[in-house]
Amino acid sequence: MTLQVTWPQALAWRMRRQMLDPIGPVPVDEVVRRLGAVQAQVASSAELAVRVRRRGSRRGEVARALSDGRLVKTWAMRGTLHLLTPQEGGAFLSLMAAGRSWERPSWRRYFGMTPRQMERLRGIVREEIAERPVTREELIEAVGRRRGFKRVAEGLRSGWGTLLKPIAWQGDLVFGPSAGTRVTFTTPQTASARWAGLPEPDEAAPIAIRAYLGAYGPSTVEAFSFWVAGGWFSRARLRGWFAELGAALVEVDVDGERAWILAEHADEMAATKPTAAVRLLPGFDQFVLGPGTKDGHVTPAARRADVSRTAGWISPVVVVGGVVCGTWELDGTDVRIAWFKEAGRVPRRGIADEVGSLSTLLSADLRVDMRLV
Repeated sequence: MTLQVTWPQALAWRMRRQMLDPIGPVPVDEVVRRLGAVQAQVASSAELAVRVRRRGSRRGEVARALSDGRLVKTWAMRGTLHLLTPQEGGAFLSLMAAGRSWERPSWRRYFGMTPRQMERLRGIVREEIAERPVTREELIEAVGRRRGFKRVAEGLRSGWGTLLKPIAWQGDLVFGPSAGTRVTFTTPQTASARWAGLPEPDEAAPIAIRAYLGAYGPSTVEAFSFWVAGGWFSRARLRGWFAELGAALVEVDVDGERAWILAEHADEMAATKPTAAVRLLPGFDQFVLGPGTKDGHVTPAARRADVSRTAGWISPVVVVGGVVCGTWELDGTDVRIAWFKEAGRVPRRGIADEVGSLSTLLSADLRVDMRLV
């Protein structure tokens, strides 16, 4: 018999799993592991995404976890920077590499590089970072000295790092310790003695699916595909991976929609009660990015443009019971909240408590500036 749950139940369960209701006592790397990964395109947002989920967190704790190898940072899902655990991160990278995007004709047309040239670039980068972390400038200089690679070196100046992403996906490159204000690159093995390497895609898929459903279930094959790689896997391959998990997965009916959860979570989800918990989450938070901003159960369709803005910016959000009910921004000591008028009564006490927590995290005396939009 198919397990039946409601969306308020499902979203309450996600909040619990993601240590948003209640806040968790676990260490930094466990927060990242529980979320699968934490997008780190904006470093301050990534740190706040971790800290809002931890009791007794301290400023700089993500940097410390990176420096001692409990986390690594590199280009991962959807080609964006993420914090990953060294034990499981290789599984996500393996699935990114499986797409072989750098071998497509469109890659050659846009970047003017053949698969053979990309493999040569990979070898050059591996050689340069083998002994020590190198800055982007040092890497550009080293690549530019190689015959036929002067133009490629210029392409590496892009802050988006597109030409380096396939090298990262193949498990050869992560970010190293900062050199002042400059980033450095190093090998995963240098960054963390805990690095477990890259499994083959068919071995990586169950690891990644379990991680995804453990944080963002109930969910679908399509949502998992989009979260990992923007949907570039074939439907047949995806369904094959899910099918191979067999009894480890349970299909559930969520208010008439079919989705998957891990079998080990079925009883817990069935027993979960809806929540009215209020949380102020930073920009690019995994609670929104995991299901994607197209998921109207989390981000109301009519408000997607308020959350997913131009140039890929994902706004900080006010979440109530697992649903985005507004956005916020920090302006000096003012927390400017734009509350969606259709979301109903403003939970002023819950918001005041959250602003108080934010004040503690940021060591600032913050105040609420509320408006309806």
